[in-house]
Amino acid sequence: MLMLLVPLLLVASGCQAAVLPKEPQSRVVNGEDAVPYSWPWQISLQYERDGTFRHTCGGTLIAPGWVMTAAHCISSTLTYEVVLGEYDMSIAEGPEQRIPVASSDIFVHPKWRSSCVACGNDIALMKLRHNAVLNNQVQTGQLPPAGTILPDGYPCYLSGWGRLSSASPQHGDSTRLLPGAGGGADAGWRDGGKEGWVEEGRMRGDTGMG
Repeated sequence: MLMLLVPLLLVASGCQAAVLPKEPQSRVVNGEDAVPYSWPWQISLQYERDGTFRHTCGGTLIAPGWVMTAAHCISSTLTYEVVLGEYDMSIAEGPEQRIPVASSDIFVHPKWRSSCVACGNDIALMKLRHNAVLNNQVQTGQLPPAGTILPDGYPCYLSGWGRLSSASPQHGDSTRLLPGAGGGADAGWRDGGKEGWVEEGRMRGDTGMG
């Protein structure tokens, strides 16, 4: 299941009006349905295949015209668009904004190496063809000041579309939410995580940031 580390990926969930579950859980599978549009900076990164755009990763709207996602989600051979204001992928609900991204406007971290995931730097920025329209369903994530270090025990949450169980072969349709493994900032790094990582092992089904 796709679950995205919100505070650990420099989105200060504590500063915004996200609706949070009560109890931390240890695995990033299943989770619970998020309150619709309660994580309005969450985006769906989609790629084109056979004339249809398909979800591949999550991401975070960090400015009206910019999205942050994981470098390993990006392929130079694919055409991408970003979907904002998405909740249930199985239906058109109305608030969705689909914005194309030109290949020349995708900026993968210069030190990212797909052959060395352990080296870190798994981050990419995408400049949208035009700015998103901010409203109740679409907002930017608030970044903490540079150099901020989250204390041990800081509550961390994951959101996105992913598998409903470890055996499920496909993504769930609706945005789902899970407290971060261990429920604190320290837990996100105990597996050897490094600066610039999006922890793929914690996000079953697909990855990115949101």
